[in-house]
Amino acid sequence: MGLGKPEAPPLEQFLAIGLDKRTAQNALVNQKVTANLLAVIKEAGVEMCDKTIGNLLYTVATKYPANALVHRPVLVNYVVSTKIKSSAQLDAALSFLTNVGPEPFELDKFEQACGIGVEVSLEEIQASVKAVVDENMDAILEQRYHINVGSLCGQVRKLQPWGDAKIVKEELDHKLFEILGEKTEADEKKPVKKKKEKPVKTEVQTTVATPPPSEEELNPYTIFPKPEDNYKVHTEIFYSDGSIWRCHNTRELLDKHLKVTGGKVLTRFPPEPNGYLHIGHAKAMFIDFGLAKDRDGSCYLRFDDTNPEAEKTEYIDHIKEIVGWMGWEPFKITYTSDYFQDLYDLAVELIKKGLAYVDHQTPEEIKEYREKMMNSPWRDRPIDESLKLFDDMRRGLIEEGKATLRMKQDMQSDNKNMNDLIAYRIKFTPHPHAGDKWCIYPSYDYAHCIVDSLENITHSLCTLEFEIRRPSYYWLLVALGLYQPYVWEYSRLNISNNVMSKRKLNRLVTEKWVDGWDDPRLLTLAGLRRRGVSATAINSFIRGIGITRSDNSLIRIDRLEYHIREELNKTAPRTMVVLNPVKVMIMNLEEDKVMDLDAKMWPDAPADDAASYYKVPFSRIVYIDRSDFRLKDSKDFYGLAPGKTVLLRYAFPIKCIAVVTGDDPEDIIEIRAEYDPLKSTKPKGVLHWVSEPSPGVEPLKVEVRLFDKLFLSENPAELEDWLSDLNPNSKEVIQGCYAVPFLAKAVLGDKFQFERLGYFAVDTDSTPEKLVFNRTVTLRDSYSKGAK
Repeated sequence: MGLGKPEAPPLEQFLAIGLDKRTAQNALVNQKVTANLLAVIKEAGVEMCDKTIGNLLYTVATKYPANALVHRPVLVNYVVSTKIKSSAQLDAALSFLTNVGPEPFELDKFEQACGIGVEVSLEEIQASVKAVVDENMDAILEQRYHINVGSLCGQVRKLQPWGDAKIVKEELDHKLFEILGEKTEADEKKPVKKKKEKPVKTEVQTTVATPPPSEEELNPYTIFPKPEDNYKVHTEIFYSDGSIWRCHNTRELLDKHLKVTGGKVLTRFPPEPNGYLHIGHAKAMFIDFGLAKDRDGSCYLRFDDTNPEAEKTEYIDHIKEIVGWMGWEPFKITYTSDYFQDLYDLAVELIKKGLAYVDHQTPEEIKEYREKMMNSPWRDRPIDESLKLFDDMRRGLIEEGKATLRMKQDMQSDNKNMNDLIAYRIKFTPHPHAGDKWCIYPSYDYAHCIVDSLENITHSLCTLEFEIRRPSYYWLLVALGLYQPYVWEYSRLNISNNVMSKRKLNRLVTEKWVDGWDDPRLLTLAGLRRRGVSATAINSFIRGIGITRSDNSLIRIDRLEYHIREELNKTAPRTMVVLNPVKVMIMNLEEDKVMDLDAKMWPDAPADDAASYYKVPFSRIVYIDRSDFRLKDSKDFYGLAPGKTVLLRYAFPIKCIAVVTGDDPEDIIEIRAEYDPLKSTKPKGVLHWVSEPSPGVEPLKVEVRLFDKLFLSENPAELEDWLSDLNPNSKEVIQGCYAVPFLAKAVLGDKFQFERLGYFAVDTDSTPEKLVFNRTVTLRDSYSKGAK
């Protein structure tokens, strides 16, 4: 495909076909309209035409049905030859082609539907005008020249759809003049609109009705088409020589596919096993598995294992396990490597078709030639030569880096993903799944679309950064005559104060900036689970943000925390832990006395439901948090202070009567207090606390880990030195915390609300000797208070 004759700038081309300047400039604002209009002008083969034809061509470019793009050149030819010369004819043509789609049609039926060749005489128009005027005579006499002439013209067009619109208007004006005569002064005035009478106000109590949720909110999968509708044009591939490939399934290909699948939806979740999955993959799972489940279909878990150097069995095992934890069940687990022989055979076929070649350029040379839009010196080598060299590559006879197989696409295309992408490269590395059978491996760009087709995937769903690869996806399937899945891209999930790139996550882990792939500060699914986040909360968050194509949006982490908090509020029992304990001696309680009090696990627990309560000991030695005591009281402080009374939750009011300090007066060693056994005082302050379970026995000691945002900036991915933005206070480990005895039996997977502190989960570092708790999320909720 050659470079061809240099083209005039788009604006000049648009003005040359008769578009007014404003319309032409507006077309340039929309990239899709620009591309379509330039394509239509090429199909028309005109450099200049009159305004009527130009406006019709513009309508074709902006309103043409995507499912019938294969027939657009036919319609354009009818417009340029003036066989279609009115907007009414063009509207009829567009309606006809919408119904036909990509299937062949009879030109006679098309011409009949569009009124081509139908000549409407002046007498026929006049007769139709008279019929419409007679029908509307009462209104004409009442409203005179204020009558809606446009409505009258529309009624005439229904009777004479192919009549000349200009002549129809002239005849109507003439007929009105015959009836009404010259315009009077009253006719020249604008009609005064009658004011609507305001209804008498009555005092009725009203409630603001919440609008019902949209169908998409109720079911986010309604936006996806049915498998049997996958015959429409998926995309257009614009070549640098002006030719266009319109990619769509033929009826034969689609029928064959539907016969195999039974018309069911088949999707795939295709992670590359080169790291642990993060919350962005949770969105992909929600879409891939969720669509299949919604349509009673199936979803493959397919490992995209085309790069043996980066893949590990550890990652494969993790992905299998975490997909199940997220609540999804694959229809079948497959690997791209399962299809290595099929992929190789199809590569040979591509070479035989003259659409692939063995290349010897270095990566640097390939980059240079792409930038200069130059063909490789080996691009046009004989087919037999490429076949032999490709076989030599397969048999390990060529050194690594000395040859690649490249697809012969379009080196002059503005889309770099059409610049002869690499299909195969040599790697003398054993494969985790396929072993040492192969020393050449397919690229993602070559393998992904083919395996989608071989597995009869109905909906190939991916993030928006892959949208630019859509032409190369369909180019390969069209080149090989394979079934084409429906491709749809959705917005990537970006959450504030985090990085979501696998490369960056891998660096954080390998350089030990964090404590492994399951560090609770990371938004890996393993990290979120360890932190205490459930799959239910994650899926609720994903559903809440929706399946959209609005890219570059940053979701605040508060929104994720809102969904986590919503679930834990319903599922996590309440209990008490003191992080930084200070001793309180109850002076008026006997030394050997221990009271077992009832504490609520659930705030709304009925008094007679014993299962909703746990026992908490109350003895002479009690511990409260240091932050809940001050030597000097203030109005805004609800904690304990000398001479002040507070309520110990589920227990009694206590009053500070003395303080024991160390050498430093600020060093509080012990607080002495008296309790009110009759609960006669009603203090405002309520504190959580932990007591000695029996005299002289230390309370249960636990370790608590508090987490904050991993990065200081909202969007660290934008920073050049993103590692310097790491929050040095993102993790705080507190030893020697005191907990109520109720927590002694906590095991991995248990989650609790530590009253006044937040929600916590048992960590994997816990042992029978020492429990470790991670704070999942605080009690504070900024999202529901305004961030919504």
